[in-house]
Amino acid sequence: MKACIHFSCICFSLTQICMYFCDRPAVNQELSNLFNELWRLDVNRMKPGIDYTISVQGRAGFVNQGSHVVMDRASLPLFSNVNESKLRNITTFSLFMKLLDNYERSTGITERVTPEELTEINLFLDAVLETQVMKRAHQYLVSKGKSSSDSRQFKNQLNLIWFHLYHRQRNTGPDSCGFEHVFVGETKSGTEVIGFHNWVQFFLQEKNSHLDYKGYKARDQDLPDQDDHVLNLQFSWHGVVKPVGSAFIGTSPEFEMAIFTIIFLMITERSTTVLVNIDQCQMELVVIRQGRCLGTAYPKLLSSNSRHVSQHSH
Repeated sequence: MKACIHFSCICFSLTQICMYFCDRPAVNQELSNLFNELWRLDVNRMKPGIDYTISVQGRAGFVNQGSHVVMDRASLPLFSNVNESKLRNITTFSLFMKLLDNYERSTGITERVTPEELTEINLFLDAVLETQVMKRAHQYLVSKGKSSSDSRQFKNQLNLIWFHLYHRQRNTGPDSCGFEHVFVGETKSGTEVIGFHNWVQFFLQEKNSHLDYKGYKARDQDLPDQDDHVLNLQFSWHGVVKPVGSAFIGTSPEFEMAIFTIIFLMITERSTTVLVNIDQCQMELVVIRQGRCLGTAYPKLLSSNSRHVSQHSH
């Protein structure tokens, strides 16, 4: 009887171990190599401690979706300093910031795109296509048969993926697009923040007192620091709480657009999660489609400061 109980415990333990390790996807080495190449090409990336300073402060607690009550574990803003003059003098960042006020915050309200806003989108895409990051991404997608070698057709492809309007909420006109959701953020029914995965928008909204950083989200053994280029975090925006959000920090808009466009075009499932190592971070990159357009895309930090490398070496 004792032997049987002992054996069942062993089986149960092995089952737990298998569930923990077997369910984790393997690192996508091809995309890791490509994204690290894009990382090195991202000359517009802002440098921590030089171009900006963040203060991660305390670990945020659990909050139910839709809750307006949350314990604030960060008395200070996330961004204590950003070199705004440098930000505004980098063409892609400058044109990117002009797009941030073009959208209705709430889903369910039909978006109206003015001729001026169309011009802003065109200028932004033109600038992005001139960067070495997007040129390399384009080259890769052409080699895989996913994009035309013609830059105008590739621009149209980016425009469709990121800027084409669609219905996120039923019974309304087109009220959303990939760019708005990922980079600007939206609210749903006044009780939920959806999307909002961009550090520049986070900084600007925090600076204007529309956003309150509540603390970081991480496992006990993997505390973030001010040099991390990806953060999982909690915040409120116009009084509505996002229990768990995530964003690259310091990266250029062309870098983020490039990696998520590549995943979107290379993998055609409606929802995709890719495990990659970029610089010193291991992360999941999540991409969800909305037909031929982008529904959402965001990073989810698993480990930073090469901890995933040291863990495997033990």
